[in-house]
Amino acid sequence: MCPPLTLELLAAPAAVSGVRRALRDHGADVQLCASELVTNVIRHLGEGVPVTVRVSCDGGRTRLKVTDPDPRALPVLHEAVDVDDESGRGIALLDALALRWGVEREPDRKTVWCELPDTAAVATAVGHEPPYSRSGSTSTTSPWPPPDRLPCS
Repeated sequence: MCPPLTLELLAAPAAVSGVRRALRDHGADVQLCASELVTNVIRHLGEGVPVTVRVSCDGGRTRLKVTDPDPRALPVLHEAVDVDDESGRGIALLDALALRWGVEREPDRKTVWCELPDTAAVATAVGHEPPYSRSGSTSTTSPWPPPDRLPCS
């Protein structure tokens, strides 16, 4: 079990890379989902919007929550995106990686959440090193791309 982590930030492109760095120990899938959700806030609500990113681990799962102040701007899972489209894949990526995901709406905010397999717990359970150690070195079970080489959002 990992200690809970809370990040308070203003939505901005530079903040996305900061979120990825802060979540490095949680693995590439958590970083990618967080980065996509924060990018959605920037794209649909604008820069400077307050965002809270929370991560907790329990029972072999990592739960990621991204909260913003607009309960009306809901994520949409697009069934198909044209190969030439520059956007529209973020929620599809989250849907493919997450065990489950959803939205909690309150009068003054919404939280998009997802649960992913805890990569360190899964690796340990099958007798492998976790994909990323605290030193940042990779093992043979590392997901691709490494966190420091994730595509820019």
